Amino acid sequence: MSYKKAKHILPAELLMLIQEYVDGEYIYIPRREEHKKTWGSNTVTRKELEVRNSNIYKDYLSGEDTATLGEKYYLSSKSIQRIVLKEKRRRLE
Repeated sequence: MSYKKAKHILPAELLMLIQEYVDGEYIYIPRREEHKKTWGSNTVTRKELEVRNSNIYKDYLSGEDTATLGEKYYLSSKSIQRIVLKEKRRRLE
């Protein structure tokens, strides 16, 4: 996220009003609800995780145990269990 100078984008009257509450400090102005983006929508990370999780589930179905999968994918056994359960539920839908 890049910062923009308020004096370049806000009317002077509004800037002065904001300065009554926040003078010289950084503030975050959240997006409107209708403009919010879902996690991973700007990158390929979400797709990569879906592929990884699918591979974990396939390996699990082929007989690999959670400890082995944890070492293979650098995750805890608990994370492997969570992924397997989530993939199983997703495929049943």
